[in-house]
Amino acid sequence: MRTRHFLSGALAAAISLTVTAAPSPNPATDTTAATNHAVLDNLPFADRQAFEDARRGFIAQLPDGKVTNADGSVAWDMSEYDFLDQETAPATVNPSLWRQAQLNAIHGLFEVTEGMYQIRGMDLANMTIIEGDTGLIIIDPLLSPSTARAGLDLYYQNRPQKPVVAVLYTHNHVDHWGGVKGVTSNEDVAAGKTHIYAPAGFMEHAVSENVIAGPAMSRRAIYQFGAMLPPGERGHVDTGLGKALSKGERSLIAPTDTVPDNGTLTIDGVEIEFQMAHGTEAESEMMMYFPAFKVLNTAEITSQHMHNVYTIRGAAVRDASAWAHYIDVALERFGDRADIVVGQHHWPIWTQEDAKRFLSVQRDMYKYLHDQSVRMINKGYLPGDIAEQLKLPASLDQQWYARGYYGTLRHNAKAIYQRYMGWYDANPANLNPLPPVQNAAKTIDYMGGADKVIEQARKDYDNGEYRWVASVMNQVVFADPSNQAARELGADALEQLGYQAEAGTWRGAYLMGAQELRNGTLPPTVGSLSPDVLQALDTGMFFDLMGVRLDAAKAEGKHLVINWQLTDTNENYRLNLEHSTLTYRADTQDDNAQATVSMTRDTLDQILLRRTSFPEAVKAGQISISGEPNAFFGLLQMLEVPSGDFPIVTPVSN
Repeated sequence: MRTRHFLSGALAAAISLTVTAAPSPNPATDTTAATNHAVLDNLPFADRQAFEDARRGFIAQLPDGKVTNADGSVAWDMSEYDFLDQETAPATVNPSLWRQAQLNAIHGLFEVTEGMYQIRGMDLANMTIIEGDTGLIIIDPLLSPSTARAGLDLYYQNRPQKPVVAVLYTHNHVDHWGGVKGVTSNEDVAAGKTHIYAPAGFMEHAVSENVIAGPAMSRRAIYQFGAMLPPGERGHVDTGLGKALSKGERSLIAPTDTVPDNGTLTIDGVEIEFQMAHGTEAESEMMMYFPAFKVLNTAEITSQHMHNVYTIRGAAVRDASAWAHYIDVALERFGDRADIVVGQHHWPIWTQEDAKRFLSVQRDMYKYLHDQSVRMINKGYLPGDIAEQLKLPASLDQQWYARGYYGTLRHNAKAIYQRYMGWYDANPANLNPLPPVQNAAKTIDYMGGADKVIEQARKDYDNGEYRWVASVMNQVVFADPSNQAARELGADALEQLGYQAEAGTWRGAYLMGAQELRNGTLPPTVGSLSPDVLQALDTGMFFDLMGVRLDAAKAEGKHLVINWQLTDTNENYRLNLEHSTLTYRADTQDDNAQATVSMTRDTLDQILLRRTSFPEAVKAGQISISGEPNAFFGLLQMLEVPSGDFPIVTPVSN
């Protein structure tokens, strides 16, 4: 038995998982080996410029590539990926993904230009370090404090010891701020020694994305990032966006300053021109140009691949057209002034000519994806049709930084359909179909029963029709989860699809699905948001969280009105439970409420952090209740806590 700690790249849920040893994965079939070998003839593998770019400016790296947490557990270990040293991809990995995995394995401290440095390959994202007049400006302090501190220590071993005077969060995804307490502290921020800068809306989106649908996103992120796959030729090789996710706690310190929209700031003597790009890769995101360095930092608006218009862990669909627009704005505004383009993932583009080409390719990739998907929507094509037929023009397809290592052309095209059309394809047969389990049972019955379906599927597997076999075995498993033959054959098909996948996310999803079909759903997990994120919840978000955790059946027929008072922050709320729905109003109280509940915000935080509970806090005198205590406790008994371990490749039991 072994325990691994991880957190999804876009979520702040810290989850501890215990996993039993799994049987050895299968080798690649002849079909998969041939499919992967054919990739070598279709892409310009002789072009090695990216490897030169990724190594340029190298200063130092951790001797063993390992970072540990305060409790001694491993936060990061690049030595697990030493198998990537072999030049030729094994048959179990798409050669294009293998190339990206090798590039993402180049790690350490790098000089961008004199006075600007990057920590790369020591977490999912990059940390950029700028030397100001009196101290350091840190851009995006990685995903965990341990890796951020190790990166800063590596910098200090090779550059002068200056204090951190500013931290900039480029956007609201956790891999760009979760390590902030590795480079500064609450005390230094409160004392004004360190200022935290972020674009408008940062805190709202950083917290809200991880709360309302957090348990579902966390569970699905295990698949997207292949978080429980052991590194290896038949397991995890890369996420596409970066090597992997660091393991350990996540931290958050609220911004002290909001950067001006498309304006200029001078921070510790360093002039920065900001360009907002809200509603694209993230809801709150900015790019930055540094005139003194002639460097454009595009944050995550551009990267060395096709990004997600829709992330398969689950999230709102992004606006590909706006994304392209903001890249063009950056190209127009900074293209003739930027000698280098860096991002908060991957490696730099080193010349102005190459930077302009890079920006134009990234712009046109997202615009092409958007426009051609919409063109096909308007011709009546459905998501699956568009995904199957849409191809990038050769001028884009042959560019390495337009390849789908994280987002893919197929699932992004479906996302654009979803953004404009929603889930319904307008065919009335699909308006109210049977739910998955019933549909699967009827389908398998119509096909002559499970044994006949499995017999035919084995032939299709031998013919290399893995997409179909995975689909039809999913139907058999949903009709009868105990059918071990279907589970095993479905796992075999998913595994081969994973080996063939160019996207790290697809490989992770396929191989995680195969693992869980063979070994069962992960054991029960205890999911909790990081303490800093929980304490950053505004009170309204807390009540929103209560609302989505209300068991409607338990609330049926009940009507409760409860006044809620936070005495130290002078906040007053009126909660109303009616029609199995919980609503609230701020800045008001109801004279006819059944109960009035009073506490401090600190008490609420301690409950959110599971250091105490509502009943314990009442008993300790930290919460006072006037009126009918049973009204308050009755409401609490209607709330449920998601387990975070629901099945994905097998049906959810009622």
